[in-house]
Amino acid sequence: MKKIFFGLALIAAFMFTQTSNAQAKPKGKEWKVPAADAGKKMPSGTDSAAGKGLWGTNCKSCHGVKGLGDGPKAEKIDISCGDFSSKEFQSKSDGELFYYTKVGRKPMPSYKEKLSDAEIWQLVAYMRTMK
Repeated sequence: MKKIFFGLALIAAFMFTQTSNAQAKPKGKEWKVPAADAGKKMPSGTDSAAGKGLWGTNCKSCHGVKGLGDGPKAEKIDISCGDFSSKEFQSKSDGELFYYTKVGRKPMPSYKEKLSDAEIWQLVAYMRTMK
């Protein structure tokens, strides 16, 4: 019985360190967004379900399935990939999230050549579901 309890405690400790490591990295430099871009509004009727598919293809490798910054590539990046469920992230304007995704900055790639504006808005709509 003691061996089983000890084994479960080790597994729990390992899982905790794996999830907490994703957020233990420092944040990157402040990312300023021009006021005109920050003020952009998501078009009404933007489909978050379509954004989920785009997320799986383009974002989850770094940001993780649930946007917790724990994707398989995140451990190779020297700054945090962010926690999209946080109040800090969710307080960003739609325009800011659109700008970050479209323009990018190292280590975040730019998607302006890969995704249309409509697809980027779908990603923003999906990011909003990660509250």
